[in-house]
Amino acid sequence: MSAKLDGKVALVTGGSTGIGLAAARRLVDEGAFVFITGRRGTELDKATAEIGRNIEAVQGDVSDLGDLDRLYATIKERKGRLDIVVANAGIVEMRSIDESTPEHFDKIFNINARGTYFTVQKALPLLGSGASVVLVSSGMNVKGFPTYGAYAATKAAIRSFGRTWAAELRERGIRVNVLSPGVVETPIIDRQFASEAERDAGVEGFKSIIPVGRLGRPEEMASAIYYLASDESSYTTGFDLVADGGIVEL
Repeated sequence: MSAKLDGKVALVTGGSTGIGLAAARRLVDEGAFVFITGRRGTELDKATAEIGRNIEAVQGDVSDLGDLDRLYATIKERKGRLDIVVANAGIVEMRSIDESTPEHFDKIFNINARGTYFTVQKALPLLGSGASVVLVSSGMNVKGFPTYGAYAATKAAIRSFGRTWAAELRERGIRVNVLSPGVVETPIIDRQFASEAERDAGVEGFKSIIPVGRLGRPEEMASAIYYLASDESSYTTGFDLVADGGIVEL
């Protein structure tokens, strides 16, 4: 029995760790050839070695339009088209409104919102009818948590992009959907805390508000991405799939 993505060409931004790495691995396992991109060359090398087949890394920053142009030139040269785009690259940096700075605001928006916007815009010449775009947002697009103001706003913007692009691209046969994860066990958790003790306390705090009582796993998010990227969701566009252990709904 052949894999369901045999012959497909995919891109996963932020594909070297966490949700992006798990998504890249799942898409490869399902038969796709996957390009990954990220800012850290060492992490990209580790990811390609770990997956080991049908994968190519292109180092770059999604907030740099020149890097995006180089990325898509490479994909066009190697494969000539794209069938799946997973716009996953993003960062978290916590600041309350009274502690925030223009530099913090611009950094978060440039990578998360602007980076997502132009990742998709610049992919369009390579996308044909039947292509699928998956945008990675967050359950915070509808919830208010202290110190996550700029981050949550970028994720709300990404949710809005999904609605608009699903409408704009429907005549071209391109589906656009959104995944909104909750708290997932990835390296991004560690970057939110100054020490291991703070991390442990923070994780317990997260668990206390998650109805299923645990953090999500990257592989669970990869399954959701696979569903939205594949023909398993062929009658779905403009949708926000919330995978957060019940925080938003319960």
